[in-house]
Amino acid sequence: MTSVCVAGGTGRVGREVVRLALDAGLDVTVLSRRPPSGTSMAHHDGARYFQADVTTGAGLAEALQGSDVVIDCLEGQFGKARKKFADGGARLLAAATGAGVRKAVLLSIINCDKSSAAFYVSKAEKERVYARSALETVVVRATQFHSLVTVVFEAGAKVRLIPVFRGARFQTISPSDVASVLLAEALGEPSAVRHRTRTIGGPDIRTMRELAEIWRTAAGHAGRIVQVPLPGAMGKFLRSGLNLVPSERTGTDTFESWLAKRQDSL
Repeated sequence: MTSVCVAGGTGRVGREVVRLALDAGLDVTVLSRRPPSGTSMAHHDGARYFQADVTTGAGLAEALQGSDVVIDCLEGQFGKARKKFADGGARLLAAATGAGVRKAVLLSIINCDKSSAAFYVSKAEKERVYARSALETVVVRATQFHSLVTVVFEAGAKVRLIPVFRGARFQTISPSDVASVLLAEALGEPSAVRHRTRTIGGPDIRTMRELAEIWRTAAGHAGRIVQVPLPGAMGKFLRSGLNLVPSERTGTDTFESWLAKRQDSL
């Protein structure tokens, strides 16, 4: 039986990886700074949870012991976690090598190396760490999640205005579709190419206004859709279409179907 360790297995993508791996009958361990309680939505029966911290290295060896593959879903969006994101990746890979792990799969963001936004820069730095690893590695770059735009819409709707960024289009994807690809890459046969990168995107490319209209109808909000500029590195990135990959419509869970399932779970 293949043993999979999911780093960040309590996050939105990580817990989907855990669920799919358990459904496939795999042996699953989860590495997290704060392992969830048995009653938490982030907890999956059948998985073994270890407290470990990639920023210090504490607990990594124990969590990775006996694993064949590690899937890195750590996010590192803010503060200390983002500043030490690449270093944390290096510690995880070193511990994985010491534990006899044969492959590491990393979740990243589409064209992160072409943006000067701090979060994207940290992702690109971590990709370079993976490219130097002694292990076989696969970097899976994904387009933005469906939840990214809904967070913007929900924030504006509080004052009955739904903001859309001028010139922005999105190819949003669901965490479950991303998780499916991460697990498939983890279980794939060894490759002659030691370090590979794969880019995946959602099933549809839409303007942000189109997404706002879909969200407004599904959520039952009466807010007015307003177009606003998005300055800085992120605005430039989106207007340039660097968040799109038309040739790789990997996902099957559309924005509409994701919203419907989200509403059903509330």
